[in-house]
Amino acid sequence: MKLARTIRFDESDLNVFEHPAEPDEWAVSGGFAFSNWSQEMITGKARQAFANGWLGLDSFGRSTFVAVAQIEDAEYEEATRQLARHFVDAYGAPDIEAALPIARHELTFMAELCDDHAPNTLLAVERELTDAGVKEGFRAIAPVDAELEAFAIHGDAN
Repeated sequence: MKLARTIRFDESDLNVFEHPAEPDEWAVSGGFAFSNWSQEMITGKARQAFANGWLGLDSFGRSTFVAVAQIEDAEYEEATRQLARHFVDAYGAPDIEAALPIARHELTFMAELCDDHAPNTLLAVERELTDAGVKEGFRAIAPVDAELEAFAIHGDAN
């Protein structure tokens, strides 16, 4: 099974998000966080989280990019429970058992989004607020094959 992990190419996420995700967290779209937002709420750093932020499942911070990766069943179940706990803590779900079906739905959606992509494919999200609610679009950036020499440093120890 595949899911996505947050990735940080540079320090820009630290500057554009109020609460940036740490690198290498399992992630979901996280668009549910904006379901009751109005246009007036989409300003400043909140605008960046709304427009382009994936939700990391450890810190519950945002990341501009995620990369498709293999996930083990036990990790998937733990990520589902983490998101269910977040629904209790941040959104007032009555308990984890009540939140688990919604968390499973979010993780299933993310796994389906990742399923057709090779590992290391980058994903970006774009959101807009419409009269019908939050509209999400996704873009995939295929991994580029490169020879090891492109990254190796050659020279001697002297």
